[in-house]
Amino acid sequence: MRALVSLVLFARCASGCFAEREGRAGTPVPASETFRAPASLPADLVRALNERRGEFVPALERVIAADRADLLTLVDKKNRLPADRAPADLVPVGPGRSYVAGREGLSLRRDAEAALERMAAAARADGVTLVVSSTYRSWEYQKKVYERNVRELGREAADRESAMPGASQHQLGTAADFGSITDAFAETKAGRWLLANAGAYGWSLSFPDGYEAVTGFRWESWHYRYVGPEAAALQKEWFGDVQQYMIEFIDAWKRR
Repeated sequence: MRALVSLVLFARCASGCFAEREGRAGTPVPASETFRAPASLPADLVRALNERRGEFVPALERVIAADRADLLTLVDKKNRLPADRAPADLVPVGPGRSYVAGREGLSLRRDAEAALERMAAAARADGVTLVVSSTYRSWEYQKKVYERNVRELGREAADRESAMPGASQHQLGTAADFGSITDAFAETKAGRWLLANAGAYGWSLSFPDGYEAVTGFRWESWHYRYVGPEAAALQKEWFGDVQQYMIEFIDAWKRR
């Protein structure tokens, strides 16, 4: 059974400090001052956040304040995007760049494409070519992808690796699939380079190995989401380098 995990936010603390369930004198903390961490977060991770809350809260608040481009939206099987949501700043992913576009018609949000170019240039300098295979997908396009996968794989298998319309990060315009879009990508030069270096350029592996119960999807070594360098650093230092933990926490924090 998962332990009950909660953080307590004291409104009196300018830094947004945390404490455990009881006040310093052993008295219960008023419910209005309680912030409950998402249930998906492991108890030891939340405990670590509490122990270093003086460092964590300012770092968290800086990342949230810096996210003027709305890069940290929670989207998954339980939190879906509306059918009419489409980025207004999509730009082509195409020729003349350090990366290779795997096909025509690809696009990303402007900031994500610029970060992709910086990352691809660094990879090129290391002798690695990044091939971009899939990027932005509309709600309608994702519906077709999901329905095709259900026909070919069956619903149970499809749901492990294909998002229903509205549940795909691709609809955000900040997610990209690289290379072969198969498990074999992990052992390619590009797959290894991305795993080691993507975070420095603000790109985060969305569905890491061993976290299907957390993310809702099986391991996808090829699927990265642009969250920005500051958020990627926050994810690595404070959330065990698991994107889902960070995005869920930020979403809950904003709603408190």
